[in-house]
Amino acid sequence: MVDHLANTEINSQRIAAVENCFGASGQPLALPGRVLLGEGILTKECRKKPKPRIFFLFNDILVYGSIIINKRKYNSQHIIPLEDVTLETLPDTLQMKNRWMIKTSKKSFVVSAASLTERKEWISHLEECIKHLLTKTGRQPCREPAAPWIPDKATDICMRCTHTKFSTLTRRHHCRKCGFVVCADCSRQRFLMPRLSPKPLRVCNLCYRQLLAEKKKEAEADRRQVEPLRSAAQGYEPSSGDDSDKSDDEKAEQWPADTEFYTSEVSWSSFHS
Repeated sequence: MVDHLANTEINSQRIAAVENCFGASGQPLALPGRVLLGEGILTKECRKKPKPRIFFLFNDILVYGSIIINKRKYNSQHIIPLEDVTLETLPDTLQMKNRWMIKTSKKSFVVSAASLTERKEWISHLEECIKHLLTKTGRQPCREPAAPWIPDKATDICMRCTHTKFSTLTRRHHCRKCGFVVCADCSRQRFLMPRLSPKPLRVCNLCYRQLLAEKKKEAEADRRQVEPLRSAAQGYEPSSGDDSDKSDDEKAEQWPADTEFYTSEVSWSSFHS
């Protein structure tokens, strides 16, 4: 079906319609071979509260955004390469049903569908596209997905120290490594995680110690790899070729006087006459 729709006019029109809905705030979506397979509204578990979001499934990317006017205007466009996506089905909660997690190396989040059938269809189509892409590119699935953020209302106290109570004055923060809701005192550290951002990010104290230990372990492993090379370099001695430090007189003494250097009948002294 994808190959059949790839270069059709109807596919181009559908993609153009999505681009128009996002307007100037969105990125161009039309590419050779890209096909829009489906769309739908899913509920995304955001930090403050669950919110409806429009999702568009292409054969190589997943696009979602905020709904201003359905079918007419969207904003806050997000584009996720499907090669970086893994999925995890989640149990229902009192607030949300038909849930699953979309996990990527940069961001992971939970969505829910209006029905169990709709969830099965979304997951089935996503998995089919992901499998096709990974087979085509030879890449491996994402092995280190980012941790999803725990919603603010999931806890009234810091999830690390467990005694600081959140209030209007005591703000909630999120650790970018584990996604826990933590207080300011438990998340004063910053750590550079290039996979997530080019800038150091807020992490909780526990994750900071773990990240430091991992960094130290990696540095130690690198040092062990370099040491044998240094030892080999220190034990290296240059060969005694023509550019060695021995004098010409010392070299001459090594050769017997009657050595014939050439098979020619011309004597050695003839070269100097």
